[in-house]
Amino acid sequence: MNGKKIKEIPLDFIVIEENEMKSRAKSFNELLQKRRTVRNFSNKPVPRNLIEQCLLAANSAPSGANRQPWHFAVISSPEKKRQIREGAEEEEREFYQSRAPQDWLDALAPLGTDANKPFLERAPYLVAIFGQKFELDSQGKKKKNYYVAESVGIATGLLIAALHNAGLATLTHTPSPMKFLNRILDRPDTEKPLMVLVVGYPENDAKVPAISRKSLEQFTSFHEG
Repeated sequence: MNGKKIKEIPLDFIVIEENEMKSRAKSFNELLQKRRTVRNFSNKPVPRNLIEQCLLAANSAPSGANRQPWHFAVISSPEKKRQIREGAEEEEREFYQSRAPQDWLDALAPLGTDANKPFLERAPYLVAIFGQKFELDSQGKKKKNYYVAESVGIATGLLIAALHNAGLATLTHTPSPMKFLNRILDRPDTEKPLMVLVVGYPENDAKVPAISRKSLEQFTSFHEG
């Protein structure tokens, strides 16, 4: 075993009475059930420190060997947002016109999505999320990161929940391919862009599709006894 064992500290864990636990779980579920993907964003400003607190919450996510293999590039620059919109729409036009299989287009049709992405410029913040394949130690030597996609996915989920809890709306946008983000945001080729998270307030007249979610019985199995 090459690595030096990390010092351990007492776990800061508060035991909560069971009824309070159930109440918290129910309240949190009810909060997240109101979360919806938004495409009509207001240009109303969002305080930067609000975004920072949500990012710190995301950074609490577990990760393989605690490497924390993510980078969140936070964009509020109108010029950068314009460039990202142009890059994304170019890829989206190619996707809708030639790359997407017909069954995928059929699945998207009821949602009314297309290659036009004005929210990438109108929303006050974009967060481009990158996965880091490796990190460099103090001597500049590469250290492989583990379970990168899984770790970044967990952190992104926490970020979405934190932003919703703070009173903001989000949209997960995944143009493919996304290497234009590395160029625009000056990120190294060793980082893989995974998505753009659009963040802000919804327009006052924003509407969302009338969709339903699977029931607990449809997406869960319990193996007891």
